Amino acid sequence: MRKDITADNLLKGGVKINKSALARQYGCCWRTIDRRLNPEKYKMSKKTRVYTSILDGYKSIIDKVLENNNAPATGIYCLLKLKYNYTGSYSTVKKYVSKKKKKIIDNLTIRFNTIMGYQSQVDWKESMILHTTDNNKITFNIFLIVLGCSRMKYIELTENREQKTLFRCLNNAFNYFGGVTEEIIFDNMKTVVDQAKSDFKKVIINNKMSYYAKDAGFIIYTCRPYRPMTKGKVETLAKIMNRLKAFDYQIKDWNDLKIIVNKILHSLNYEEISQATNKIPITDFVKEKEYLIPVNLDLLMQYTNNRPKYKVTKESMINYKGKKYSVPINYVGKTLQVNEDDEFIYIYSNTILVRKYSKNNDTHYNYKLEDYKDILEHSSISEQAKNRLKNNINKDLRSLNDIKIEEE
Repeated sequence: MRKDITADNLLKGGVKINKSALARQYGCCWRTIDRRLNPEKYKMSKKTRVYTSILDGYKSIIDKVLENNNAPATGIYCLLKLKYNYTGSYSTVKKYVSKKKKKIIDNLTIRFNTIMGYQSQVDWKESMILHTTDNNKITFNIFLIVLGCSRMKYIELTENREQKTLFRCLNNAFNYFGGVTEEIIFDNMKTVVDQAKSDFKKVIINNKMSYYAKDAGFIIYTCRPYRPMTKGKVETLAKIMNRLKAFDYQIKDWNDLKIIVNKILHSLNYEEISQATNKIPITDFVKEKEYLIPVNLDLLMQYTNNRPKYKVTKESMINYKGKKYSVPINYVGKTLQVNEDDEFIYIYSNTILVRKYSKNNDTHYNYKLEDYKDILEHSSISEQAKNRLKNNINKDLRSLNDIKIEEE
């Protein structure tokens, strides 16, 4: 387009304009001359082009299926074709589903980088294999946990990934950190999730893990679909564990490997700079530690100890170390577990605390008042024994030489 064709040049002289002559003079079309003389005439309003797709009438259906069931594109295509008479191609559906999933991921991925003591993430580095210098194969796992703010880490070498092993590793981690965060994110591992009762819409935590979390004082969160970055911190730590591969055929035995893992742990926390924070983790951990929730490790040990088991007698009592302790009458005939510390005796049904008794007495028969009354009313013990109990209640004797009654 010639830049010398301007309205000022064309109108010089104030004579009537012959557009065709000017066009010949400038070697262009007469419309070019007219456009320069009358620019307002040729102004065009910008119109937004509206794109349509054969999928437009089905997008709400697809969105609902993705939200509720996380179905793959192939399944959604079949649904549209068989139930809604969709006549378009599979590639059109696949393209839309891929974009939609990416959008959901972007919207739901939240990074907890600034709240101290708020979140930690747990995972396993599973089924790694190394060989000793004697060519013996060692198969092992690495328990991993990382604090969301400071990136302080704890790792532990394990032979398996059983629930009791998970509890032991968590206990050791809480002891290492000096507390626990408000929430912990887990993968959908079977030691945490009751997979038989869970589905895409709702995840059910298994009972024992629920009790453990309650006793430890943290809230359980599990990874949801569409959130691959939810456990990004601990997944990064899992990748770091690949450095162990360099020790293949370089270790002597299991203990040697354990020493190496502990040295890596020390290096990660006290020597190496975290790429996420650009600091050595211990630097921020000194501050984050103040925000951690204290835990009762003695209480949590019950989840890893093999507690002795005792059968509840017809008198609704258990015999433990030469003494008898009452429990609710609905446990008659069942087996309960006993744990103790320096002050108390704890009686459990699996992980449920049934009764707690003080150890600071030499009484042979130990009752809770509620149990005492129920035993008297419902038990099948002899009339002589019932009369004995009645007399004690009537006399309001809370402690005799061989009987002690405690209120719950």
